[in-house]
Amino acid sequence: MQLKVSTWNINSVRLRMNLVAKFIKAARPDVICLQETKCPDDAFPAKRFKRLGYDHITLNGQKGYHGVAVVSRLPFESFGIRDFCGKTDCRHVSVVLGERAGLRDPITLHNFYVPAGGDEPDPQINPKFAHKLSFLDEMRDCEPIRAKTSERSILVGDLNVAPLENDVWSHKQMLKVVSHTPIEVDKLTAVQKAGDWVDTMRVHTPEPEKLYTWWSYRAMDNWRTSDRGRRLDHMWSSPALADRFSDISVGKNYRGAERPSDHVPVTATIEL
Repeated sequence: MQLKVSTWNINSVRLRMNLVAKFIKAARPDVICLQETKCPDDAFPAKRFKRLGYDHITLNGQKGYHGVAVVSRLPFESFGIRDFCGKTDCRHVSVVLGERAGLRDPITLHNFYVPAGGDEPDPQINPKFAHKLSFLDEMRDCEPIRAKTSERSILVGDLNVAPLENDVWSHKQMLKVVSHTPIEVDKLTAVQKAGDWVDTMRVHTPEPEKLYTWWSYRAMDNWRTSDRGRRLDHMWSSPALADRFSDISVGKNYRGAERPSDHVPVTATIEL
């Protein structure tokens, strides 16, 4: 059995529903994890997803900002939501796929939208950056989201940190830019190590090859030519499942769509 899982910061699911539908018809993932849905749960376009064959939907949304969702052709055994930093700002949702999805051994799937952190990488003067650092610390210390050695878990989402030198277009120029500063990289690395997570994208595309999932709106006319991207979207696996990832693709062409998100979808094929 194959399981295809996609993650995509869609930057408003209602605004880009036609683009999502185009992607679904082309890629046919079993499960789609969306971030920045930017709508309350009762305004989510569930009927459109169900017409596309995705009958199982778990939401954690709010009006105008943030929001995460898991949309699936396969039924869930259970789902959950966690809040971080004392805020109910809709940045996490998890589901468990099990017998109802045809799996002998269950898989827990976490979907995250980590705070972007604003523009100034100084927590003393920028509350958004302080929030981001605190959020990563709580992720590190959160026992329920750690990958257990013998359990099958996946963590995906817009983690808003490009941790490796070749996850950004210029390591030296980006060292003082939010998303690639040393403190953010150290904290995301601590989350990964504490949870024993495997960075499956870099297993399939090792450094020094460049790997990006985000291109700024500020380069609308020449984003492809300049290619000043960052890898902000991630797909991690527990050790028990890591060697089952047979393919991971980055849908770069979706950045060139009409009215695109600044992020592109990442899709993994997992052999079960």
